[in-house]
Amino acid sequence: MQYTSEDLLSVKTRKDLIDIANRKNIKIDNVVKKLKYELELIKLQSELVSLQQWVSKNNLRVAILFEGRDAAGKGGSIKRFYEHLNPRTARVVALSKPTENEKGQWYFRRYIKELPNPGEIVFFDRSWYNRAVVEPVMGFCNEEQYAQFMVQVPGFEHMLYEDGVILIKFWFSISKEVQKKRFTARLRNPLKQWKFSPVDMKGQELWDKYTYYKEQMFTKTHTDFSPWIIVKTNDKQTARLESMRYVLSKFDYREKDYSKIPIQPDPNVIVRYYRNAKQIDI
Repeated sequence: MQYTSEDLLSVKTRKDLIDIANRKNIKIDNVVKKLKYELELIKLQSELVSLQQWVSKNNLRVAILFEGRDAAGKGGSIKRFYEHLNPRTARVVALSKPTENEKGQWYFRRYIKELPNPGEIVFFDRSWYNRAVVEPVMGFCNEEQYAQFMVQVPGFEHMLYEDGVILIKFWFSISKEVQKKRFTARLRNPLKQWKFSPVDMKGQELWDKYTYYKEQMFTKTHTDFSPWIIVKTNDKQTARLESMRYVLSKFDYREKDYSKIPIQPDPNVIVRYYRNAKQIDI
């Protein structure tokens, strides 16, 4: 059975739609899942607004890094994080390839300029960790540059920690099969073809090489003061919600105790890296 025009005219809320579907035995599992996701998302975004106000009031500096393979859902998650925040004290950083001048500078310099000011939250859509995975995989840096970066980055992040910068490092983990499906969907959608680049085309071909450098990155840059947080992203919507919960759970903002929504992340989706942590993008 299907909805009739009379049904739709009588509907005033989403609950009315679900009630009619149940009464008529209309299969709307996907619709219900989407509605539940949207309701949960709005509540979590409201919590993020409260968190932002608290961060601003207390002059904290928060940097959230989103790393992962192509098509893992980094951009979509950042969009939902940032969507309802005050742009005066929140921004997204997605740097393009370095200029010739920047190539001759200390690698971290152009990222230092983008670090959060007091009272600000900054979302990095990829970060200095380009040099840990993407650049060596694609041949965009040489072995000496890579080795130097891997030696310097723990010290760099320790300086940020000592200076009071709160750094959250997400790795969005996606399986090879799901990545392939998302690449195919991008190519078929004229509104998303711009997302597909020559680097993306190499993603499947160089999967094992990405895995090697990713594991090297985890082993050498996961620290107590700057840990890696792995997010399983085969389900984009769940990944967005749970990564939001993780961020909220890390702060004792004023409204947290009065929250009407769970803000502890699902341990089946969010896990702090450890050597034997189960991953889906191996």
